[in-house]
Amino acid sequence: MFKQFPPVTKNLLIINCIVFLAQLVGEQRGMDLADSLGLHFVLAPDFQPWQLVTYLFLHGGFTHLFFNMFSLWMFGRIVEQTMSTKRFIIYYFVCGIGAGLCQEFWQLGEYYISGMHNYQFVSTSWGGAIPMSEFLNTWSTIGASGACYGVLLAFGMTFPNERIMLLIPPIPIKAKYFVVGYAAIELVSAFASNGNIAHFAHLGGMLFGLVLILYWRRNSRGGGNRFQSWETWTPRRSQSPWTRFKDHLRKLTTRRPKMTIHEGGKRFKDRDADYKYNERTKEQEARVDKILEKIKRSGYQSLTDEEKKELFDNSRR
Repeated sequence: MFKQFPPVTKNLLIINCIVFLAQLVGEQRGMDLADSLGLHFVLAPDFQPWQLVTYLFLHGGFTHLFFNMFSLWMFGRIVEQTMSTKRFIIYYFVCGIGAGLCQEFWQLGEYYISGMHNYQFVSTSWGGAIPMSEFLNTWSTIGASGACYGVLLAFGMTFPNERIMLLIPPIPIKAKYFVVGYAAIELVSAFASNGNIAHFAHLGGMLFGLVLILYWRRNSRGGGNRFQSWETWTPRRSQSPWTRFKDHLRKLTTRRPKMTIHEGGKRFKDRDADYKYNERTKEQEARVDKILEKIKRSGYQSLTDEEKKELFDNSRR
């Protein structure tokens, strides 16, 4: 069964478990991987930009790892199979990095609003004091929760009416309500709780996931107001104004075949006529392309009267 897992979800599960085992071994040998690879506060001396990625593979205990990996196993494999492997790995890391950025902004606001930037030392519980820089190094974030919350959001938006069985209480609930409920709980907990849970990282993962989904949806081919299947969400390539103008004129100057022959009550196209028509169309498009390139190089005034007439006539056909 594990062999049928989509590759990104499977490898993420394996890597997270391996890194957690490395954390346990490191602790036995006096190495703290969470301290070196965890996401430190941006103003702390130990902060490094690459920690926005490495912190996603670290966890604070078996329970922390279990619930994150259970969520990834439950929803990630379905989302990846629907979204495609390439897009899912982009989505996962955008949510994870976005979660880290939101947690950093929250800590930065807390640092300045609380007035800690005015102090050089911080009092400790045993009556002593430590430098502020050393205290800020203790502000670190670890865990894949933000990315997993983003995956949960993608599942809820892709399968909004799919029912999920809750553990407590054991009742089924639609995915869209489940996601909204989780987001509401995290938002309330972020302001009401003073614990060590990075609630704003969870909300940040969902926020960045939502923005990316909406971006993909906006650039999809189908358009419309509803979220479509992930397979149809192909981003459009950006075009220059000149390219759009050229494509628009080409549509205007392309003629459709109008010649048909009826025989014995059966309507069909004459192949020879179609072949000749296609040849004429290609020659016509080639001439129009040359005229358009000339406009691009030297402007419309550089065209001869014959070229202007041909461009005008073709645009009316």
